[in-house]
Amino acid sequence: MTATAVTGMVLSAMPVGEYDKRLVILTKEKGKITAFAKGARKPGSAFLACSNPFSFGTFELYEGRSAYTVLAVNITNYFEELRVDVEGAYYGMYFCELADYYSHEFEDGGESLKLLYQSLKALSLENIGKPLVRRIYELRLFQINGVAPQVFACVKCGRKEELVSYKETLSGVLCKNCHTGSKDTVKISEAALYTMQYILSAPLTKLYTFTVSGEVLQELETCMDIHAREQIDRELKSLKILKMMLL
Repeated sequence: MTATAVTGMVLSAMPVGEYDKRLVILTKEKGKITAFAKGARKPGSAFLACSNPFSFGTFELYEGRSAYTVLAVNITNYFEELRVDVEGAYYGMYFCELADYYSHEFEDGGESLKLLYQSLKALSLENIGKPLVRRIYELRLFQINGVAPQVFACVKCGRKEELVSYKETLSGVLCKNCHTGSKDTVKISEAALYTMQYILSAPLTKLYTFTVSGEVLQELETCMDIHAREQIDRELKSLKILKMMLL
């Protein structure tokens, strides 16, 4: 039996049969993969704790014809802080489901994995706030997958000055000259625009080192909700639960 080792994080886990679990793992080397942890639901199993969402570490796998089998694991972070924070856990589940939506097998999953790891850590940072962490994660993940909105220049004329609104159908900003005030546009302040530009251009290690005013956060939320509607073709279950929880 030839084994391969990958670095990754469990995105979701589902019971299979009487004792096993089916895991979806986002890996650095192979993108998103499906792996079976045999006996993971048995008391005392070596896979009992590591076969839950948020488990990050090294997975030793055997590659079968249609899926992988977990042979051994070395978990370096279980994100225990999210397991005792109900709200944080639901944000984390949404982050994982969004990563699942965009990830595919045989793709380089390194950037998505790094972003997910840093974002789950940021959910415990009290000075930032989970709503801002969510919007930073969404925007940067859109960028990694090539579907980020255009916020550095007008989507109509390419002008980089006096960018004043966000246009839903064009997934980007408009300058003062191109802004027409149509129903599918929303005004965007200079501060909100700068925030979006910073999120898309800052090093990953600097993503969660700032805060914004309530007004800027609201603008950011509006733009991201608009863009997500254009990019995601189904309602994510974890997001639906998160929205209900935050009502």
